[in-house]
Amino acid sequence: MAIKVLVVDDSSFFRRRVSEIVNQDPELEVIATASNGAEAVKMAAELNPQVITMDIEMPVMDGITAVREIMAKCPTPILMFSSLTHDGAKATLDALDAGALDFLPKRFEDIATNKDDAILLLQQRVKALGRRRMFRPIARPFVASTPSVRPTSSVLGTTSIAAHTPATAPVRTSTAASIRASGKQYKLLLIGTSTGGPVALQKILTQFPANYPHPILLIQHMPAAFTPAFASRLNGLCKIEVKEAANGDLLKPGCAYLAPGGMQMMVERTGGSGRLKVIAGSADMNYKPCVDITFASASKAFSGDVLAVVLTGMGADGREGARMLKAVGATIWAQDEASCVVYGMPQAVASAGIATQSIALDNMAECILKESVRV
Repeated sequence: MAIKVLVVDDSSFFRRRVSEIVNQDPELEVIATASNGAEAVKMAAELNPQVITMDIEMPVMDGITAVREIMAKCPTPILMFSSLTHDGAKATLDALDAGALDFLPKRFEDIATNKDDAILLLQQRVKALGRRRMFRPIARPFVASTPSVRPTSSVLGTTSIAAHTPATAPVRTSTAASIRASGKQYKLLLIGTSTGGPVALQKILTQFPANYPHPILLIQHMPAAFTPAFASRLNGLCKIEVKEAANGDLLKPGCAYLAPGGMQMMVERTGGSGRLKVIAGSADMNYKPCVDITFASASKAFSGDVLAVVLTGMGADGREGARMLKAVGATIWAQDEASCVVYGMPQAVASAGIATQSIALDNMAECILKESVRV
């Protein structure tokens, strides 16, 4: 049965274009369109769509207000369309805060350089959200997974068929109570994520104390226009410092460095600490930033003194970097399937036998603190 989709936008042209693209996929069906947020709220309750695509700026009721009302009345996975501007980034983060699960640039040329790739990515994102077994809105304290015939390259990332194969070596979900601190000494915490990551990162990092003893590297698949606003938002909410990483930054304890969108972030060892190297990277890289690249650099710079966590996200980015980290003695954890928006990246490390723990998002911060902070 096709996934039922509600398309919401005040532009009749955009409603028609998105509807055409969605309906091109036999697994998707647009059941209705709405021209403003108020209509969207009413139709969501009456028609019970499985996914909603939502514009942000609309008359009568804007998209962010509509998301809040829909999440309160009839929680539904929502994909936002956003402009790649500072204001667009802030509004999109507000929409994720309100309960939306994912976003894409509104201009198709910003999704991918190739038109067909942009169309395929939009269809895959909608299917990824529509196929969630159970939708559970994440409570506030606060940017997807069907295999395709070929991978899709875009500014927002690439899907991987391998990431969606059934796990061959499932990792049992651990609770904070069941995890015993290994006593291992760490020097660096790494967290890589994609779809669903903004909310997951906020949920984890807001629980860290200001005196967290290690530097933290964050790799979130996100456009360049969004990462400054996201780092600023996290910094205002967290006790630790959060900043967008800059080339030459010296790592310091209790500070989280967010990889800039459109760039690659690597870490180098300088004396007893680390220094960041932020570069444009190869033009043919599908992910900018790429979790694999940061993880691989950490394996060389910090060897086994690393705790690396792979959170919710589409595709398999992070698997090969995590494999390199594990080979030198680092500890690798993954988010569990039930709490993921998209169980792609965590499944990739779990099914490869790389992750030693599979942990629910609600328990992740407590488990990280238990393992990495010496009492």
